Amino acid sequence: MKTSTAHPWLRLSLPLVANVLLGIPAVVPAFMLWYFAANWPLASLGWTDREPTENDGVLPWVMVATPIFILFGLIWWLVNRPFRRRTELPPGRYWLLSAAATALPTLTLIIISLGRN
Repeated sequence: MKTSTAHPWLRLSLPLVANVLLGIPAVVPAFMLWYFAANWPLASLGWTDREPTENDGVLPWVMVATPIFILFGLIWWLVNRPFRRRTELPPGRYWLLSAAATALPTLTLIIISLGRN
C-alpha cells in the first residue's frame, strides 16, 4: 500500500479549490433550478409569482435543464471521486464539504445581488 507524503492540509485544500472552481459554472444550473422552481412548483403553492412572459409551459425547461443537470452532476462526481479516495475525511463529511464549496460562488452572487437592492 502506498502512503501519501502530502501534507494533510494539501489533501483537503486541493478538493476545496477544485470545488470552488467547479462552482463558477455551477451558477448556471443553480439559476435554472431556481427559475424552474419559482415559476412552477413554488408559484403553484403561492410562494412566488410567475414570470409574466413565461407561457411555453414546463416541458421546454425540463428538456433543456435535465441534460445540463446530468452533465454537471457527472463532471462534479468525476472530479470529486479521486479526491475523496485521498482524503481522510469520512465520506459523508467529504461530500457535504464538497457540495458547500461548490455552492460558494452562487451564494456569493446571491449575497451581492441582495446587497444592491
